[in-house]
Amino acid sequence: MRFIKIVRTGDGGSAFEDGEIVLEHRHVADGVPAMAVGGLASSGGVQFLRSAAFDSTAHPAPREQWVVMLHGMIEVTVSDGSRRRFGPGDLVLAADTTGVGHVTTAIGDSPLEALFIPV
Repeated sequence: MRFIKIVRTGDGGSAFEDGEIVLEHRHVADGVPAMAVGGLASSGGVQFLRSAAFDSTAHPAPREQWVVMLHGMIEVTVSDGSRRRFGPGDLVLAADTTGVGHVTTAIGDSPLEALFIPV
């Protein structure tokens, strides 16, 4: 499964990197067919976010965290001007915890809903 990582660049900016979570078919419970399963590193303390708007100025991530989009769409702009959109089912690993950071803008209908999972 593919995901996008937002990283800090050597000049204090931010950039996108492609990543992949390896999924394996695994039996997870009696009576349930085998499923594709992959792990996300987490330190606990998952947060659910619901917001009518999520427009921001440039900011670093408050901690390295997975962002799992559930509802709505955001557009993230990194310091070189590159933009990517993320919607339901998309995974983003926000790892740019220092430096200029990135800008997040809500796109389309609200509310935005996401899970934040600290690494």
